[in-house]
Amino acid sequence: MTNTWKGKHGPLLIAEIGGNHEGNFEYALKLTKLAIEANVDFVKFQLYSGDSLVSKLESPTRNKHFKKFELSKENYLELALLCEKNGTRFMASVWNPDYVSWIDEHNSIYKIGSGDLTAYPVLKQFTKLKKPIILSTGLSTFDDVVGAVNFIQEQEEIYKDPNYLSILQCTSMYPIPYSDANLNVMDSLNNLFGLPVGYSDHTEGKKALVTAVAKGAKILEFHFTDSRENKTFRDHMVSLTRDEVLEMIEEIKEIEELIGSKIKKPLPVEGEHVTTFRRAVYPLKNLKKGTLLTESNLTVLRPNHGIDAREYYNVIGKKLKVDVKEHQKLSWDILE
Repeated sequence: MTNTWKGKHGPLLIAEIGGNHEGNFEYALKLTKLAIEANVDFVKFQLYSGDSLVSKLESPTRNKHFKKFELSKENYLELALLCEKNGTRFMASVWNPDYVSWIDEHNSIYKIGSGDLTAYPVLKQFTKLKKPIILSTGLSTFDDVVGAVNFIQEQEEIYKDPNYLSILQCTSMYPIPYSDANLNVMDSLNNLFGLPVGYSDHTEGKKALVTAVAKGAKILEFHFTDSRENKTFRDHMVSLTRDEVLEMIEEIKEIEELIGSKIKKPLPVEGEHVTTFRRAVYPLKNLKKGTLLTESNLTVLRPNHGIDAREYYNVIGKKLKVDVKEHQKLSWDILE
């Protein structure tokens, strides 16, 4: 079966344009084209309307902020088609479940943002789709994550399959210092659930992302922009550019090569060194026929010719059937 989380370059790479378009569709088009050129697996957006996300009465300022960043249904569909036309997949965090009816055919994986991890009614609506889900864990305790995973898996058995549910370590602030990335949480999440884990980045630069790959991240999500210069919206500060993503891909390739296989065995490059670097049992001096072999007249030397050094203690106590010279190769047929 195909691995849902296997990307073109190893880990699945998700370029999160999110709100970096700031409500400007032409800018959203530009960013999408650049992300496609960056050779990522997915270009990701956040689909929402201000009134379906934030209370007008309890948080009027945030409500207006999200309204300002809205794009239309037609805009999002054009962005999705642009991705597909260019061989890149489209992904969205759909914060307004009413949008699912028209975006679903373009969305093969759904991302649940950190803010919705405890929104069980929202989680339930997405489990009904029976499509792979990426669950981000910013703002959360382990208990919060356990509760969300259990709830998702209780709704649909399919989410017990690692191809249908994955979890991202995330710290939901912009930007965060390296000390708040906590990449070790990925190990804990993997041990807790046995599900694929990844990393959603809010640091500056790409070091945390490539480090996450070295620690086994199967998914990397990162904000994406054209430039961080002269930008006031905070997400731009934690975003990578096209050229930086291309550089990161090359670093990921190197890391994947370094990680290599889980099987420990001599490799072709080691060749004859298995013999030349290892030791065998040798006489420490000239010895006559009938000599009893002891620790005082034996040593272990390179190369491993004759009797392997692991047999040293089995050779002790044997007697020689023939005369041998100092450092002469030994064999079992001359011992008794």
